[in-house]
Amino acid sequence: MTVRGRLRVLLGAAPGVGKTYAMLEEGRRLADAGTDVVIGIVETHGRAATAAMTAGLPELPRRAVGHRGVELDELDLAGLLARRPALALVDELAHTNAPGSRNEKRWQDVAELLEAGIDVYSTLNVQHIASVNDVVEQITGVPQRETVPDAFLRGADQIEVIDLAPQALRDRLAGGVVYPAERIDAALSNYFRLGNLTALRELALLWLADEVDQALTSYRSEHGIQRTWEARERVVVALTGGPEGETLLRRGARIAARAAGGALVAVHVTSPDGLRSGSPAALAQQRALAEQLGGSYHQVLGSDVPDALVDFARSHNATQLVLGASRRGRIATALTGPGIGATVIRESGDIDVHIVTHAAAGSSRSLPRLGGGLTARRRLAGLGIALVGGPLLTWLLYALRSPESITGDVLSYQLLVVLVALVGGLWPALFAAVLSGITLDYLFIAPLFTVTITDPLHVVALLLYMTIAALVSFVVDRAARTARAARRAAAESELIQTVAGSVLRGDSAVQALVDRVREAFSLAGARLVEDGATIAAAGSCDAEAAQRLPVGERAELELYGAHLPASEQRLLAVITAQLDAALQHQHLAETASEIAPIAASDRVRGALLSALSHDLRRPLAAATTAVGGLRTAGAALSQDDRRALLETADESLSALTALVTDLLDVSRLQAGALAIATAPLDPADAVGPALDELALGPAEVSLALAHGERQAVADPVLLQRVLVNLLANARRFSPPERTVLIATSTFADRVELRVVDHGPGIPPDRRDEVFVPFQRLGDTANGTGLGLGLALSKGFVEAMGGTLEPEDTPGGGLTMVVSLPAAPAPGPVPPGSAASRRPSPSTPTAEEARP
Repeated sequence: MTVRGRLRVLLGAAPGVGKTYAMLEEGRRLADAGTDVVIGIVETHGRAATAAMTAGLPELPRRAVGHRGVELDELDLAGLLARRPALALVDELAHTNAPGSRNEKRWQDVAELLEAGIDVYSTLNVQHIASVNDVVEQITGVPQRETVPDAFLRGADQIEVIDLAPQALRDRLAGGVVYPAERIDAALSNYFRLGNLTALRELALLWLADEVDQALTSYRSEHGIQRTWEARERVVVALTGGPEGETLLRRGARIAARAAGGALVAVHVTSPDGLRSGSPAALAQQRALAEQLGGSYHQVLGSDVPDALVDFARSHNATQLVLGASRRGRIATALTGPGIGATVIRESGDIDVHIVTHAAAGSSRSLPRLGGGLTARRRLAGLGIALVGGPLLTWLLYALRSPESITGDVLSYQLLVVLVALVGGLWPALFAAVLSGITLDYLFIAPLFTVTITDPLHVVALLLYMTIAALVSFVVDRAARTARAARRAAAESELIQTVAGSVLRGDSAVQALVDRVREAFSLAGARLVEDGATIAAAGSCDAEAAQRLPVGERAELELYGAHLPASEQRLLAVITAQLDAALQHQHLAETASEIAPIAASDRVRGALLSALSHDLRRPLAAATTAVGGLRTAGAALSQDDRRALLETADESLSALTALVTDLLDVSRLQAGALAIATAPLDPADAVGPALDELALGPAEVSLALAHGERQAVADPVLLQRVLVNLLANARRFSPPERTVLIATSTFADRVELRVVDHGPGIPPDRRDEVFVPFQRLGDTANGTGLGLGLALSKGFVEAMGGTLEPEDTPGGGLTMVVSLPAAPAPGPVPPGSAASRRPSPSTPTAEEARP
């Protein structure tokens, strides 16, 4: 029987951390020690240090696969199985094989190698783990379609994180170790942002920690280990939904913080009958606090709270259990015995238990309530059965009495007591028991027609009657409570579900909540009033409001009809909180919509005033002076002087014309008369005309267009003007020996254009100034522009739904990034096609996103 091979996976947070290098380094060490090591497939991505590590290791030739006119290199699985090395090095575990291959995914190839008894070393990035793939997409904005199932990965014999600090990885990237020079800028600005790398690194470490945790749990379960292993401090906090919850959570968090890597776990035990539950609002707040403190929240079902708490703590390998001191008073404790805390301490074993005092501890000095779960109608019905059924039964039994019928008489009255208890509960049953006992003694027990208890057994019989009545009543009452709690929970769940459904269907959240309040509580009407104005109303609201509830600081919910009892207040508190949140959201949306046009108008108005007061005056004065000089001293001037004055006048008038054109565009934009016609556009179609307008050639500008087939949604005329302004600035500040780079890329659902120069750059604290109209950072030469170009460029880009942001150029300089919405893709690109393998400078592709 073939022994299954061992799998070792080197896990990284991002491309470039050194996973492939570490795999090859270990392979060389084992080969030197005499192990038969073969390179199945390794992707060096042009990295010299990685390629150098392959030297001296035998490498299996790759299998060439033709697909749609493109030749692809894949792992030769059949050749590797035939070669049967002791160890195979297989890079990029999540890789998708070319169509027509033996397996769809490379991890499936690795599974076959393991079944054949071949050990495998492989590499993987955290974004390719199936369970965290969606989280990585939220962090980076980049979808990754190549994943490895968690079940396969967790089956590996060894998983090792190749860790590298985020800034160190960015330094490697900037140094050209990871990607070629033309891709460095886009990579640093997008996927390799410092925040992205920090989050990915934490995600990789947390996934591995969870894997170690699961492995420990599985080992304990397989070996039947019940006692706590204090490999990691785990603090379980028991919540009841009472006011002490916040105190307990903060105490538990402090206990966990004292131990490096301590975990905080909050748990609430719910009774199956729904009778013992805390405040939903308090539990929701405590859940949010637990997550804010870095812990997790759990809710478990258990009829015996102490057992449920101890079982939960053991299942989570808890080392400490935090409970609050009992809120019961001394009288209640004396009557009902030891509380939950004492029982947990007795059952906890090797788990440390902390009983934390709080403001509400021992505050309840009243006796337990005797209120029942039965309605008044049922209690009256039970009393009626006792009053009517008792005499009827007595008449029947008296008519049929005989010296031998006393046993049947007693059982008949007992049946009546049980029947009354089933219908009416405790008090009608006790009444029937006493009445039955007196009737039996008066009519059926000698001496007849007297109520005398001469035999102690008669006293015992009467007490048994009352005991049976009380027990049956307790069962009935508990069943009624359970049924009512279940109906109540179902109604509350239906109410919340209906409100959520109304909002999801596009209905107004405020109106939907008000409608459901009236329907759920059978009210004549309900109305939400804010500052004296009606926001939403349902039903008839003409009469005097029976009840008013505050909603936030400015609104009030008016309820018309019957006054709601205290039992309904809990759900009303949840609904008013939802109403408050819905109102705040509505106000924020209205405020944002009102402020947006005002802010835009203020920006445009400021630009116009600055233009008229500053830059319009200077070129006009220069042109006037030049023309005046020609008029007054025309004949006395030399040809060179005349030429200089004419050039000054021409330059100033050209600048004045450009300024007036920009001001007209700004005024049209303010008046809404500047038509912006956006349509899908290939960015290259705007780059070419911009270069022609500035007469720039290959000696001044280099191109790196890597947007593939994606198109941007833009106005071609405005985008050309934006590029002309950015190119003119970049060319002006770049050294003569360096070219300006125009690069395009894609990032999530955006198309980005970068204009990169290698000039002096702009300090980070002054970058906002470049977009202020007529700001040139101290440059006042007449021929350097008007200072309005970048302000208008930003306005044009934002009008097209995009953004314009400055960034540092690696090695010095400034990069202006134009980000525009991407047009919808024409359709999915088949894996392995040429389009799917086109490199992108913004994000790693499926082939390049791994070191």
